[in-house]
Amino acid sequence: TIDIKFESTLPYIRKKQAAHPIPLRSGPHTIPGGNWVRKEQCNYGWDWGPVLLTCGIWRHIELVAVRTARVKDVSIRQKHLPGGHVRLEVTSQIEKTVASAGLSVSVTVTKDGVCAASGKAGFLKGRSTVRLDCANPELWWPNGMGKQPLYEVKVELLDRNGRCLDTVTRRIGLRTLKLQRKKDKWGESFRFAVNGVPFFAKGANWIPADTFAARVTDDDYRRLVGDAVKANMNMLRVWGGGIYEQDIFYDLCDELGICVWQDFMFACAAYPAFDDFFMANVRIEVEDNLKRLRSHPCIALWCGNNEIEQGWVGDEWNDRQMSWRDYSKLFDKLIHDLAVKLDPDGNYWPCSPHSPYGNRAEFNEIRWGDAHLWNVWHGKEPFEWYRTAMHRFASEFGFQSFPEPQTVNGYTKTSDRNITSYVMEHHQRSGIGNTTIMTYMLDWFRLPSDFEMTLWASQILQGLAMKYAIEHWRRNMPRTMGTLYWQHNDCWPVASWSSIDYHHRWKALHYLAKRFYAPLLVSGVEDSSKGTVEVHVTSDLAEKCTGELSWEVMTVTGKVLLKDSKKIEIPPARNTRTGTLSLSGEMKKYGARDLMVWLELTVDGAPVSDNFVSFVKPKHMELLKPEIEIDVKGKGKIHSVAVTSAAPALWAWLEYKGKGVVVSDNFFHLRPGHAVRVEMLTEEPVTIDEIKKKLKVRSLFDTYK
Repeated sequence: TIDIKFESTLPYIRKKQAAHPIPLRSGPHTIPGGNWVRKEQCNYGWDWGPVLLTCGIWRHIELVAVRTARVKDVSIRQKHLPGGHVRLEVTSQIEKTVASAGLSVSVTVTKDGVCAASGKAGFLKGRSTVRLDCANPELWWPNGMGKQPLYEVKVELLDRNGRCLDTVTRRIGLRTLKLQRKKDKWGESFRFAVNGVPFFAKGANWIPADTFAARVTDDDYRRLVGDAVKANMNMLRVWGGGIYEQDIFYDLCDELGICVWQDFMFACAAYPAFDDFFMANVRIEVEDNLKRLRSHPCIALWCGNNEIEQGWVGDEWNDRQMSWRDYSKLFDKLIHDLAVKLDPDGNYWPCSPHSPYGNRAEFNEIRWGDAHLWNVWHGKEPFEWYRTAMHRFASEFGFQSFPEPQTVNGYTKTSDRNITSYVMEHHQRSGIGNTTIMTYMLDWFRLPSDFEMTLWASQILQGLAMKYAIEHWRRNMPRTMGTLYWQHNDCWPVASWSSIDYHHRWKALHYLAKRFYAPLLVSGVEDSSKGTVEVHVTSDLAEKCTGELSWEVMTVTGKVLLKDSKKIEIPPARNTRTGTLSLSGEMKKYGARDLMVWLELTVDGAPVSDNFVSFVKPKHMELLKPEIEIDVKGKGKIHSVAVTSAAPALWAWLEYKGKGVVVSDNFFHLRPGHAVRVEMLTEEPVTIDEIKKKLKVRSLFDTYK
């Protein structure tokens, strides 16, 4: 009989705290003390999640009977040699249950069922290393840079008669993935390079996909990771206040080319590194996850913790901070040493954010390291602040919005549908959340006409904030080489920083991310004092290409004032300032409030990126009713919707109330004479007449009426 006993974490915390008090992580909507317990930290409450202290076994466990011996561990190292050759070093550790001799290991490497390499070796002191060369290796690349071929490494433990005693398989991708920190004219780079090729990291932060982690299905993972790919992302950061994710998450990232910045599960708290039991528990936890995850080609970085250097550490223990001595014992010694030992080819970073030089408490250093840039939102800076930030890698920054009405209606009654109601404030875990959304909203937009339009306007506002930031940082490459916005997903229905809500519904931000993370991006920087627009083209492509840049200047009524285009050469993997539009004459004649600038980039005749620039905030533009029309074609579950307008329409969006409806684009700008075609997929077959009856198409103008 095996008895597994569970103790409530709250009495345990009180007992440990009584014996040795430490500063407990606390705040609005939280239960203090989670830093004593190796458990999902956000279960104790966070500024986007509820307090729900789950208990019990939530992952698969089993008893395994072993005869003679078993393979205890397998590690695989890669050596990429001149000429494109790849040598694998497969080291196996065995555990014997009885004395035995003549054991050997057979290793077979296959791709799509075809053998790429094989070898065999004996054991010495419980270890066996097989070295083999892969024939015609196919390299693994992140999304947007190439394909993701995967190889299976099969390790068989054989007795002296060739009988298989145990089998372990690992799936790998052949690649090098390095964090490059090189001195340059700005300080020191912070960029990732795959197979020797530096790339701009485009992505978001990932939190647990449900407050009850065991409730997340494989389909949930497929959809959420797939949505990252659809938005042209190549990296997700698994944040340190949640969980080490399920195997399927990393498998999907391997298959789809999503690199993973993997935090260890420590966040925003002082941890009792002086406690022997705590440290022994951490050692087992870290070893287990390093061994479980190190073979995945998606793993780009091991990061010790989230934000602990950002105010949680001091010279000595006090009522808020742990000592630097104990901090270093945990993150610079224990976890660092394990990472280097168990994944010697990987990358370790002690904290996010982190400054590798000088005073570690001086985080968000502009010259090196990574940064969490919350000057907008928490710091109340205007969106324009983003354009002053020249940091090397923005690993956290964000802006909140409400979910769409269909999601909000699921947790409210009619009487609750006011953002100051108890229910709406309960589904907002940030103490400054709703007030901050509305403060920025009134800075950019006119006061929305009703509750529903407030929800939609908040999403447009969120998307605009992240567009401001990320377009700037992409223009700033190679000085800035990565942006991971906060956050990709939600763990319950809530107002938050996510771009996808709990029910997998894309917010405006996710549609905008698909555009501002595109491989080729055209963007403009306006100067209202001079009446100019700097036009930039940013490329993530590996090779140069030729495109056509076109621009159109019109009034808010749709009157075209200027229209032109030119051929441009687009260099690879960099930003290029292609020129400056001088519109001082038009501004003098029509006024800044009446001007709209439209940019479009085509390659080989196909549009690849478009953008909109104005000299004033949208609230000061006298927009006309756009008179949006739709033309629907198709049948069954697949339809194409062509959207046009008689006057310019900003952030036009389609809303079709039905289960499982997916649209290819949304929250786009319309200008007269230019149709936007949207592919629409429904879960059940529908007719064109049904779509025309149920489909609503609105724009920013509709939030005002």
